[in-house]
Amino acid sequence: MALTTVRTPEAVLRAETPQRGPGRAPRRRTPLTWVRGGGLSTLVLALPLLVVFGLFSWFPIVRAVVMSFQSTNLVTPAEWVGLENFQYVLADPLLPQAATNTLYFALLALVFGYPVPLVAAVLMSEVKRMRGLYAALAYLPVVVPPVVAVLLWKTFYDASDTGVFNTIAGWFGLGPFPWLQDQAWAMPSLVLEATWAAAGGTVIIYLAALTGVPPELYDAAEVDGAGVWRKVWHVTLPQLRGVLFVTFILQIIGTAQVFTEPYLFTGGGPANSTTTILLMIYHYAFGGRGDYGAATALSLMLAVVLAVLSAVYFKLTSRWSS
Repeated sequence: MALTTVRTPEAVLRAETPQRGPGRAPRRRTPLTWVRGGGLSTLVLALPLLVVFGLFSWFPIVRAVVMSFQSTNLVTPAEWVGLENFQYVLADPLLPQAATNTLYFALLALVFGYPVPLVAAVLMSEVKRMRGLYAALAYLPVVVPPVVAVLLWKTFYDASDTGVFNTIAGWFGLGPFPWLQDQAWAMPSLVLEATWAAAGGTVIIYLAALTGVPPELYDAAEVDGAGVWRKVWHVTLPQLRGVLFVTFILQIIGTAQVFTEPYLFTGGGPANSTTTILLMIYHYAFGGRGDYGAATALSLMLAVVLAVLSAVYFKLTSRWSS
């Protein structure tokens, strides 16, 4: 009676795979083997994407870096000035106030704008009926064009007794408030509108992330007697940790580049209390002076600061977000 040997799939794979003898060097990858492996066809297919990406993304960046070392108004020939543009920007007395205003806007948006989408998404996830309607209503401000939204809110911020917000405040015996006309009220007013306009997109991101939370975790928490807030603290937030870290740095980068609200609401006033870095860049380039060299120099400085901040942030949170 003949005996048959049963071979496992691993044994078959080892038998069919040519073994490299001791001391035998691995095969060198030559251009011919690269072509035979499909490298050329891959490059041909990716070439249009690389060209478009390089033309519309990397070329403007390189051009901006070159312009930051030039004195140019895009009409007369450019003149190489070295670091003079950076020295001019750093010597501008308005720069410290613009940087402080930008930081102030970012902090206010972080305190008031960062928790709002998370709380709204958690509350919507607990709703059993009409969740889609609530999500659509939350996302509706994102659909409104930013310029239209700002001009609409500008009428709401009318400082007179008949203004929309002052009328509502009057029902509770409050106001009237100066809103955009006062240095102390102007920046919070801008943050309020910006939070309303941008929160809907983040709400949708959180709602999508919440669908990936295993329901078994909530069931186990209920068995342990956890209420809604304990489930949010011990289940929801740990499961959304990675998404929260990403949205946090995206909000910091976005608020550091705020332009639409201060430009359309106040133009940087009153008394430069809402002048931001991007508004300074705009005034350098289009405020009559036409100094594109100084504008690109300040843009480059802002980009470097945000890049360093992002790198440090992701380095510090790499272990926590995993």
